[in-house]
Amino acid sequence: MSSKHLGLSAIALSISLAITGCDSNDQETSQESSTKAKVETVNQTAASQSTKPKVEEHSNSQEKNAVEPPMVFNIYNKEDTAGKVTVEQNGNVVKSNLELGWNNRRVNIDETIVLGEDGYVISQEVSGTSAFGAPIKESFSMSDGKAEWKSLNEQGNASAEQSKFYIPSDSTGVSSNYLVKALLEDDDNRIDLLPSGTASLIELDSVTLTKGEEQKTVRLIGVVGLGFTPDFSWYDEDNNFFASDSGGWFGVIADGWGRDNLEKLQKVQKEADNQYLEDLSKKLTHVSEKPILVTNANYVDVEAGKLIEGKSILVVDGKIDKIVDADAIKASDDYTVVDAQGKTLIPGLWDMHGHLSKSDGLLNIPAGVTNVRDMGNTHDNIIAVERLAEDAEIIGGDVYRAGFMDRESPYAMKMGQTVDSLEDAKSGVDWYAERGYIQIKTYSSMEPEWVKPLAEHVHSKGLRLSGHIPAFMTAEEAVDAGFDEIQHINMIFLNFLGKNIDTRKRLRFSIVGEKAHELDLDSKEVNDFVAKLAEKGIEVDPTVSTFNSLFRKGGVIDPEIEPVYEHLPINVSRGYVRPVMDITPELRDDYDKSIQAMSAMVKKLHENGVPIVPGTDAIAGFTLHRELEIYADAGISNADVLKLATIGSAEVVGNAENVGSISEGKQADLVFVDGNPLEDIGELRQIALVIKEQRIYKPNKIYEAIGVKPFTASIDY
Repeated sequence: MSSKHLGLSAIALSISLAITGCDSNDQETSQESSTKAKVETVNQTAASQSTKPKVEEHSNSQEKNAVEPPMVFNIYNKEDTAGKVTVEQNGNVVKSNLELGWNNRRVNIDETIVLGEDGYVISQEVSGTSAFGAPIKESFSMSDGKAEWKSLNEQGNASAEQSKFYIPSDSTGVSSNYLVKALLEDDDNRIDLLPSGTASLIELDSVTLTKGEEQKTVRLIGVVGLGFTPDFSWYDEDNNFFASDSGGWFGVIADGWGRDNLEKLQKVQKEADNQYLEDLSKKLTHVSEKPILVTNANYVDVEAGKLIEGKSILVVDGKIDKIVDADAIKASDDYTVVDAQGKTLIPGLWDMHGHLSKSDGLLNIPAGVTNVRDMGNTHDNIIAVERLAEDAEIIGGDVYRAGFMDRESPYAMKMGQTVDSLEDAKSGVDWYAERGYIQIKTYSSMEPEWVKPLAEHVHSKGLRLSGHIPAFMTAEEAVDAGFDEIQHINMIFLNFLGKNIDTRKRLRFSIVGEKAHELDLDSKEVNDFVAKLAEKGIEVDPTVSTFNSLFRKGGVIDPEIEPVYEHLPINVSRGYVRPVMDITPELRDDYDKSIQAMSAMVKKLHENGVPIVPGTDAIAGFTLHRELEIYADAGISNADVLKLATIGSAEVVGNAENVGSISEGKQADLVFVDGNPLEDIGELRQIALVIKEQRIYKPNKIYEAIGVKPFTASIDY
């Protein structure tokens, strides 16, 4: 989820949540991306208090701003074309349409904006369908110094004595072009936003592209203040949007300029992203050249499930050298001394279902997440994330890579290896094995007949096999054929509710939402299947919090994000009041009951010895805390929850001898909690310090740098 998901490009964010294990059909109930699906970055529309929404055929101010109609921008995924944006301008009226499809998601958005005499947007209408089927309908207007906005999920108004830009919940992305124009013309390159916030500008490199005899010079511009990190896009010499990269998921470029030119721009944009994140890392990472001495330490022994009190912990060269009584080592200038008085130390947490971007560490590390298993990514991106984090060029933890694989089909998730035959699939396994991947994750289009021979080949290479259960196959059949692990709690329910259905489609959500609560968890068929999972040691990666978000009601704050909602930048938090799926009122009670059933299933699996691995598949850091809270609320003890999220996860990836607990000789992944998570698991949100080997991080400083209100004060040392 992801999610999905920090570069707040709408397309990237659409994907981050979309990867949850979804596939789509035009008819079934569906999930919306947790953010907008637009072309450039988080969208803004311009508004001016002095300009009334009248439509003029032509004006000098509009001629210089106009995008010559018709203008088309092509959207590319890793392998082919994924969609397009079409823009037409007639005087001061700009109409646009976004069509985007991947896997089972289909986005279709129409937008009309009216520009005032100063080039600001004074009226906007947006309608359409989001990635998972939820309807979109939103409007904005500015007149006589008053701004008003309304969508299906919120409404508001504000006086605007000076020009401001409104940030819509959904858009095609075209209106953001006018925000950039206004920022470039503003004296200090800063503009106030509605509902709140301020946008500013970063101007970076210029690149000259060639198309036959034609040349075009474009420059990279970043808009700051819309999300956690800047949104970068390319603009031409007339300050019109030209292209953008969304971190490896999608790329967008003006029609006719093609993938080759897009790839040139992507390379430069990635370097800019890297430099921004590297500058943050230098500012926010303290590398101790001396051994680190933690005094007055109370830490959780996650294997025994108890609190060990009154200790000193000595870290030398990134490893825990000694754990001794509090007075056994005297604090001195020979050490970097950290006083843990009043805090509880736990091992670094694990997110076992990430889809990492380079900026995810800015949310993971201050949340105490020091290890992430990536469950699907482009190879170039995840290798870059791993290397940059390892070298401290970006803030991030250790990465464990699963190779993503799907069979070619209209529903294929074209991200890793997309194969046409069993032999191609085996070759894909070889490719991943040669490059250090520890696991293969298959997706919903895989042929059921391939699973057994593919599993044998995966195991022969020393890798594990997991994934979505292929369409027209049950989870039990997949386990019998060689699956080592199952992704997503819905796949467990579909073993009983969805036999012989096409789970590439949205049915894999809607059936679970409507019917999960009807399943008798104490029935013989459920008990027999759970016993088989336990006997075979099959791990389950539930991502319950993400499914709760899919099934939630619109118009209210998502309960999964509510504990952190007020801490988030408003242009991020607003995405969590929108529905994801189009759930009718008649089915609302069924979905609410099914949310409870999913938690009950996780408890049943755990109580019967089925290994649970906590993961997110959604916005990093915060979602893991909520996932663990769900387990505790379901009745799993806090001690067991911490074990699952630390040493239990380390065991699954085969590295428990080096990480996963606070033990002598192990890597120093130390998280200082302002509270005691053995008593209240929710106190995991209150992280006061993180030590990752010799690197020391203050969570409040990281949060402040990305626009998040800190949860507690950090420890001074």
